Amino acid sequence: MRFMLRDARLVDATMDSACGSIRIDGTRIEAVEREDDASYQYPIIDVADMIIMPGFIDVHTHGGGGYNLHTTRVDEIHDFARWVPATGVTSFLIAVVGVPGSIPEHQLLTAVDAIHTHETGAEPLGIHLEGPYISVARRGAHPPAWLRIPTETETDVLLALTDGHLRLITLAPELPGAGTMICRLVDAGITVSMGHTDATYEQAKEAIALGVTHVTHCFNAMRPLLHRAPGPLAALAETSGVSGELIADGVHVHPAAMSALVKLLGPERTIVITDALAGAGLSDATFEFAGQAAHVIHGAAHLDDGTLTGSVLTMDQALRNILLMTDVSLQQAVGMLTLNPARSAQVAQRKGRLLSGYDADLNIFDQSMILQATICRGEVVFAADKWRERLSIL
Repeated sequence: MRFMLRDARLVDATMDSACGSIRIDGTRIEAVEREDDASYQYPIIDVADMIIMPGFIDVHTHGGGGYNLHTTRVDEIHDFARWVPATGVTSFLIAVVGVPGSIPEHQLLTAVDAIHTHETGAEPLGIHLEGPYISVARRGAHPPAWLRIPTETETDVLLALTDGHLRLITLAPELPGAGTMICRLVDAGITVSMGHTDATYEQAKEAIALGVTHVTHCFNAMRPLLHRAPGPLAALAETSGVSGELIADGVHVHPAAMSALVKLLGPERTIVITDALAGAGLSDATFEFAGQAAHVIHGAAHLDDGTLTGSVLTMDQALRNILLMTDVSLQQAVGMLTLNPARSAQVAQRKGRLLSGYDADLNIFDQSMILQATICRGEVVFAADKWRERLSIL
């Protein structure tokens, strides 16, 4: 379908236009204009006083709305894809974690199936494998029985199972065999991230030299930044080609540390994530994280033993938090939720910008930064009550 969104403020990582229009043709953006086209013959939606930005891309989420992404049920991933646009997410990576005593073969095959059979809602762009090649000392909520040592044979098995859909992997580069795995994955075109790691500064630098370009949830599950033992964060800070994730809930990372990280990396290298679990978007929920009971306590998820695990953050709230807790402009904040993750997921050639030819993944926010509607590849998949009727002509 063709239609126009007219007279909105247009914001992405590369522009902030006070008033413009976007023409949609099917699943793609046809044109971005500063002036109306009086000859346009298709439906026109007046979005004056609204802010249009690209749809959010969450490269590190485990679920939300009661749905888990680490699952053997394809329909559960599809249900999540239909739910998550209500939070501004138009595409995501399917996070898979560990299983006891082996690699998560069934969960990986389920994720591949879900990608192949996706029809509506947020687009699953690929798989993020968080573990099982992580440090026992920095495992966080990952049980020791899940953890494994990298091997060449297992690397080949993972690549075969994921059938070209593995986009991001989190591993601890100090593990025996990790260097060989990093090189093999980089050669295969996969973004390799260091995380859940006890690596020293020197080990982190060595991993970056091998091809690591991403750091998983900075500050969390890694050596801290100390003045005589700077750890992975210092290696990240001084390497321009590496990006760092930030769980922007103000709980996993104190707001002052959030602000410091953004200043350290700059908005161009900061990737806002949720690291959300199935309880995201639910209040006072009890839910499951890969077989472990988790509970929402004071706005965060905890295991029964009190361990802080993934968040219950949503991406629309993450945008508001970044604007409140760090010193960035709206344009910079939007880039941290759109173009930056698009680069790590290797889809920046078609997602993350308001640009002709790009996927028509769009969010409509009001001036109070409340999400009013979400469009996934030209289809309205979420609309607030007052916008539902206005968009019903599409």
